[in-house]
Amino acid sequence: MNPEKEKVVLEVHKTKKITEKVTVDMVSAERTIREMLANKIAGTFCGLWFLVAEHLRIGTWDLLKGWTGNNQLDMRVGMQVINEASLCVNGGLRPRKTLCRQGFEILSGLPDISTDKQIHLLLDKHTIKEAEEVQIVLAKIRRASGDYKGRVLALDPHRIEAFTERIMPKRRTSNHDSTKKMIQTFFCLDAETRQPVLFKIGGCGHPITRATKGLAEMVKQVFPEKVLYISDKEHFGRELTEYFSTDNKHDILVPVPATQKTKTLLKKLDYKEIWPGYAIAEGVYRFSENNTEVRFLGQRFCEIASEYNYNGFATTAESSALELLSEIYPKRWGIEEFFNFEGALGWKKASTMNLNIRYGKMTLALIAQAAGNNFRKKLSSPYNQWTVEHMAESIFSALDGDIRVKDDTIIVTIYNLPDELNLKQRYEHLPRILEAENICPKIPWLFDYKLDFRFK
Repeated sequence: MNPEKEKVVLEVHKTKKITEKVTVDMVSAERTIREMLANKIAGTFCGLWFLVAEHLRIGTWDLLKGWTGNNQLDMRVGMQVINEASLCVNGGLRPRKTLCRQGFEILSGLPDISTDKQIHLLLDKHTIKEAEEVQIVLAKIRRASGDYKGRVLALDPHRIEAFTERIMPKRRTSNHDSTKKMIQTFFCLDAETRQPVLFKIGGCGHPITRATKGLAEMVKQVFPEKVLYISDKEHFGRELTEYFSTDNKHDILVPVPATQKTKTLLKKLDYKEIWPGYAIAEGVYRFSENNTEVRFLGQRFCEIASEYNYNGFATTAESSALELLSEIYPKRWGIEEFFNFEGALGWKKASTMNLNIRYGKMTLALIAQAAGNNFRKKLSSPYNQWTVEHMAESIFSALDGDIRVKDDTIIVTIYNLPDELNLKQRYEHLPRILEAENICPKIPWLFDYKLDFRFK
């Protein structure tokens, strides 16, 4: 036999063997899950089953299918990572010891909890580009669902503490903190709805200019119309200013650092008092490198001349100075609230600097955040203001119940659910509710079972 032909035949046989093995694993998994459900499962993670409906609504299974290339086993392991993120669990020994045999594993269509090594191998074999493609598709879905208004977007260079053993530069988050290893992430949020759109990760010395340009190019695929970015002082610079000045789709509003040049310019502006103690002005800022000009806005606080305080801003937008400074820019602080409320999903700490793994895990956390946000909307006040950690502790991992199968439907019975959570009317008779929304109630990762809830 020709050596080249022999090599091709061997590769075909090898692929066939792997495919057959995965098929057998899935058949075995389905059989085991059927047996577990037939015997009924008792546990405290019954509240996490509410998110199954939300994953059907946002199309999580299709996102995982595109990311893994329709590898059934990998898709279910990815679903486990998403469910762990919803519980604010970061992997390790604790999940393996405490999550198993309480219905958590079945949520992903698996008979057992996937190990840390399995998850590591899954994330490591998928590239940064693949993760970014999933982010873009998810953002388009969320925009169509009304999660974004898309008029004002907030940029933030969010740094995550890393526990990697690699040698790398250390940073400090404030003057009072010690230096630590940090992963640089660059997030884009809808400033009006405070929902995440996309993110990028940079290496240790990744310039913020390059990361912002790359993020803006991704955002154009979600928001092709004109939008305004609001950012912090780290985004101010000649290169980014020129980038947004020549871009007829995107504008930026950015604070200018309080250098001596800025302070002098702010004092020379002609201010107009808006209300007592607050005045605004407008001028031009020129970069010394090549005399590039940008619109310059000034804020002045206090009524006593000797106590004046100033803030300077650069912008490429044409809106009035009053609207930009008094109405639009204050929305930027919503991005800080986002990290305070939802950072525990996967944006607080990292154990590795392997960018494939970080991109994969944080992208799956974005899916968990989207499902959790849909669930949060169904809660009444003040429960819809809970942090993700509080929601995970009080609902997803604290509701007693049991899980069983009846005909083609998995029945989750939840005991003593507080009426004020307003969930019974949202999830009882779930197949009927989903069909009314033109959503197929069959759950593909649970072997086309339907899901329903009972409350006692």
